[in-house]
Amino acid sequence: MKKKIAVLAGDGIGPEIVPAAINVLEAIGAQCGHSFEFTSALVGGQAIDATGWPLPDETLNLAKTSDAVLLGAVGGPKWEGLDYERRPERALLGLREKLGLFANLRPAKLYSELADASTLKREVIDGIDVLVVRELTGGIYFGKPKGIEATATGHRGFNTEVYTTEEITRIAKVAFETARKRRKLVHSIDKANVLESSELWRKVVIEVHKDYQDVELKHMYVDNCAMQLIRNPKQFDVIVTTNLFGDILSDEAAMLTGSIGMLPSASVGSEVGMYEPIHGSAPDIAGKDMANPIGMIASGAMMLRYSFDLVKEADLIEESIQKVLAQGYRTKDIEAPGTKLVGTKEMGELILKNLGQE
Repeated sequence: MKKKIAVLAGDGIGPEIVPAAINVLEAIGAQCGHSFEFTSALVGGQAIDATGWPLPDETLNLAKTSDAVLLGAVGGPKWEGLDYERRPERALLGLREKLGLFANLRPAKLYSELADASTLKREVIDGIDVLVVRELTGGIYFGKPKGIEATATGHRGFNTEVYTTEEITRIAKVAFETARKRRKLVHSIDKANVLESSELWRKVVIEVHKDYQDVELKHMYVDNCAMQLIRNPKQFDVIVTTNLFGDILSDEAAMLTGSIGMLPSASVGSEVGMYEPIHGSAPDIAGKDMANPIGMIASGAMMLRYSFDLVKEADLIEESIQKVLAQGYRTKDIEAPGTKLVGTKEMGELILKNLGQE
């Protein structure tokens, strides 16, 4: 198999963690007879510095003509004073919209070796395996009208939460199809007691569920879901929800595992999927060889699984991560008494060394 992969390392720790993922992917390709061609391009703050825009046409064209996209991270204090439309984060929204990536898959699966790294008790979190399916191109981040306007006493900021039947239908189908490959349970999260957009969300999800009667469907208000994720996270299998709610709940679910640096994500919906760790650019530790590359490496595994249907290869990468953790190696964010502290580069090298080893 030959595949073309666009590499958008981005800002902050992105340029440190992306090479670790590329090294692992090249190694698994060599082991299993696949060829991956990696082509780099500018995105986010680095693109602003070079071109004045967070998502240059050259970068977007590369993404569109590749088989998948690996993204590191974007943003940082350096660019916070820019106009909203020119900030690094607009590159993410632009990529999602232009590539048609309407579904964001964010797994929160606990490695048993890291149960003590979580702030919750082991008996609460041990064995959790939650997948948040977040709608990615609709909702309040894209709805119009939006803006800031002058009033008689100051200013008024406004955004619009908008969802259509078609948008809800397609994300619900992704959730039900995914649940069929897991424990066959979907929790649909909304605020239907307050928001009309959520009222439609619930109505459409119920309608779509008629074609997936082998999957159990439960409904939950978002505030209750936020509480239940802490109280009893093992009750959840697949969570499907809106753009805004999914943004918040997936970060909450990530912290159940001990560190946001551990977790990957996949943005899918069209022919080209985009894969990135769910953490940010972490400018405070950039360049210090402290960042955890596991989320980035695991994102590469998700790319193999979801874009290329290379399940065995994805499993080998995830097994290698598990082995390194079992050997006691930790980056700073997951360090615990009795473990061996390593940096970004060494953690990547250890995962590479354990790849395919019995």
